[in-house]
Amino acid sequence: MKKISLFFIAITLSLTACKQEKKESKTETSTEAATSAKFVVKPEATSVKFTAYKTTDKVGVGGEFTSVKFEEQTGDTPEEALNNLSFSIPVSSLFTNDPTNTRDAKIKTAFFGAMLDTNLITGTLKFENGSAVASITMNGETQNLPMDVAITDERRVTLTGVMNLADWKALDALESLNKVCFDLHKGADGVSKTWEDVAIEVSTFLREN
Repeated sequence: MKKISLFFIAITLSLTACKQEKKESKTETSTEAATSAKFVVKPEATSVKFTAYKTTDKVGVGGEFTSVKFEEQTGDTPEEALNNLSFSIPVSSLFTNDPTNTRDAKIKTAFFGAMLDTNLITGTLKFENGSAVASITMNGETQNLPMDVAITDERRVTLTGVMNLADWKALDALESLNKVCFDLHKGADGVSKTWEDVAIEVSTFLREN
């Protein structure tokens, strides 16, 4: 009788140890999966919007570039995924949702068409000490654009900044645009004005690897 009891005790201890090993193995696997989760930035999940201003009352005119090109990048954090990201934006993808279908053509020809490079805006994004800087090349000039960073829901990243077109020596191009939009950029005071500062907003949703 004692032999039978000892036999059952041995089986019970063996099964308990086996379950414990499986549980520990499962915990280790889930931990490894959590630590191997990556953040992936993709061009199709990224948007580039801008707001330019007209009239002395500084009325905003919104638009976007519907295409932004870059190689996918992966990182352990959103900042790491976006750091050193090189991008190019085709000017031809500019879209302002203008009901008359004339504004986009004027911006492309009178503004960008008056620059040294009429086809692309290029740049590199860098993160340092929790802040972001975009090194942007436009009109043959490369300048840094400091950008504020907001990360929500862990994977939604929004970068905002304000370009001063004078930094890119684009005031002649701005004057060219104001000439073709002279009457449209008049306010109640009769003064036609196109402002040299442009607000930029870049938004991307980081995929999981």
